[in-house]
Amino acid sequence: MAFGSKYAGVTHAALRIVMGFLFIPHGAQKLFGVLGKEADWSFSLHALAGPIEFFGGALIMIGLWTRPAAFIASGSMAAAYWLAHGSNSFLPIMNRGELAVIFCFVLLFLWANGPGPFSIDGKLGRK
Repeated sequence: MAFGSKYAGVTHAALRIVMGFLFIPHGAQKLFGVLGKEADWSFSLHALAGPIEFFGGALIMIGLWTRPAAFIASGSMAAAYWLAHGSNSFLPIMNRGELAVIFCFVLLFLWANGPGPFSIDGKLGRK
């Protein structure tokens, strides 16, 4: 057994839960105008991101419909990177897009690997 492999399930679940937990406030800012931001009720991609981040983050955190929620949210973060950051510079360190890149690839991991243990999807028998 490889060193640390006995913790693979727990760390997978922790990654999912923390990812959802960190994603929710970004949506709350856009939807409800809390946490130092104004609500965005315009007809824009920025406003569309609010429900994806808030509700997608909640679904991912509890592990319900994890794969579709993560897929949609990952695409949203890829779009956010290229539309809001990537046009300024290619390198995330130069365009302040590191958070969008990290979110995108963690969400992509969750889409590909599922929710892991301690999820509603797992209790319902969905992988």
